Amino acid sequence: MNSPDRESIGDPPNPLGLDGIEYVEYTTTQPQALGQVLETMGFKPVARHRSREVLLYRQGGMNIVVNAHAGVLRGTAATDAGTPRISAVALRVRDARAAYERALALGAWDVPMHAQVMELNIPGIHGPGGAHIYFVDRYREFSIYSVDFTPIPGVDPQPPAQQGLHWFGIVQYIGRDRTEDWVAFYQQLLGFARLPEDTRFGILPKGTVLQSPGAATGASRFHMQLIEPDPATVAYDEQELFHRIGFGTADVPAAVAALRQQGVDFVESTGVQTTQRGAITRHVMQTVVFELVHNLQP
Repeated sequence: MNSPDRESIGDPPNPLGLDGIEYVEYTTTQPQALGQVLETMGFKPVARHRSREVLLYRQGGMNIVVNAHAGVLRGTAATDAGTPRISAVALRVRDARAAYERALALGAWDVPMHAQVMELNIPGIHGPGGAHIYFVDRYREFSIYSVDFTPIPGVDPQPPAQQGLHWFGIVQYIGRDRTEDWVAFYQQLLGFARLPEDTRFGILPKGTVLQSPGAATGASRFHMQLIEPDPATVAYDEQELFHRIGFGTADVPAAVAALRQQGVDFVESTGVQTTQRGAITRHVMQTVVFELVHNLQP
């Protein structure tokens, strides 16, 4: 009989010193409307960008950037009827420049940096559908917001997380037969591990789930869920994009009850219902949707 640990997958190597998500960025032509949606989810506006139409929202350890800067919006999907899009995900790493150069050496496409005077250059690579993946190594006492943002007067800069909400992961829609390509992307460039096919979280168990490295070193871990178009659908939707954010919480029903009090509407139908495993919000502004997932560890 084999030893119980002989076939254990264990924690994957962490070549970038990946330590969770620093922020998720939405691009929109309707920043006030999107801001109201975020506030119903417990986020509070805490800072404004010094030179761009960009607002920082926060709760607990989570940051969401709402970008309505004209130069960024031009020619993007966010200009269509004002629908917001997840345009970027910033990852905390040990060394941002080293992470960026390693990704380029492995074949990633770089994002040209256009920082203005007194702004930080944040290195990044292309993700799905023109979205960007940035690398951030300033996220402790001195952060990227210390340079580029001005605090909003009279606002708590560290609003607490409601019901212990924390990053759980990102759901990414991918093209047909593109799962292996994207699995290789996250494994080779970022050190993610592919979880067994029967590993499922929440109430929407489709696709392939990957897990970031870092638990063995105390780093914050999160997930990517890759979902191909439904093969039963006659017209395939081949669009690739970051579709929604997943928030972890120890008590999904309690979190749902609290958020409903703030105006959040959750899907309750024959096939999708709130359970202790998870819940999902109804789409607002056509494209904005959030998922809650039972998860004890932030």
